[in-house]
Amino acid sequence: MSSKTAVVRSLAFHALFYPYLTIAMLLTLPILVLPRRTLMKICQAWSVSALALHRVVIGVRCDWRGQERVPPGALLVAAKHQSTWETLSLITRFDDPAFVLKRELMWIPLFGWWLKRMKMIPIDRRKGSETLAAMSIAAAEAIAEGRQVLIFPEGTRREAGAPPAYKFGIARLYTALDCPCLPVALNSGMIWPRRQFVQRPGTLIVEFLPLIPPGRSARSFFRELQHTIEDACDRLMIESAADNAEDLPPSVRARLAELAAA
Repeated sequence: MSSKTAVVRSLAFHALFYPYLTIAMLLTLPILVLPRRTLMKICQAWSVSALALHRVVIGVRCDWRGQERVPPGALLVAAKHQSTWETLSLITRFDDPAFVLKRELMWIPLFGWWLKRMKMIPIDRRKGSETLAAMSIAAAEAIAEGRQVLIFPEGTRREAGAPPAYKFGIARLYTALDCPCLPVALNSGMIWPRRQFVQRPGTLIVEFLPLIPPGRSARSFFRELQHTIEDACDRLMIESAADNAEDLPPSVRARLAELAAA
């Protein structure tokens, strides 16, 4: 696809997506009094429709792998974070997810109200150990309710192929919750790069990796989690690059060169 076509498609998507989001939140204001689980189902249904819009306008397809590895009930989910896309998509793959997210999102009118009603878990990243304690308490409450606590262990979006920057807080949360952890790898940064307007057509791949059972030491878990996710992301990146070798982000080209030289 030409760069001009990609720009036009991206313009069309943004012109449709953000009004669609705003109108949906305005129209659903009266139903915020409904039970939380009902609101979750409504939000998941909206996300499915938004993802369909993205598929049609940008020209992508989605490949979900390892869904059979997702157990029912309480679970810690640790996912790679490369794009806005997974914040829309992962909520649709779990029964009752509770996202760990920066508290500033809760302050956004309309959007933040929905997050509060669905009992997402806000954190203040400036407060260190105090934040970890509050997050652990809120996450433990969610686990006790049989929910899936979903966290991005690097804390923010990273470019596809960028060096990993995992925070040790994920290991402390794992030991505090004493439940299985589901690692998640993906390649979304190759399609919808962070802080970039233009998106690329292609195949978005999400892979649910083998569960890490409870009982590991914090350091052992931390090493295993990072190794598992990063190896899988490299594999997905190589696979995706083979299908679209002419239009790769610079960070992907650099990582591919590193892997080839290893």
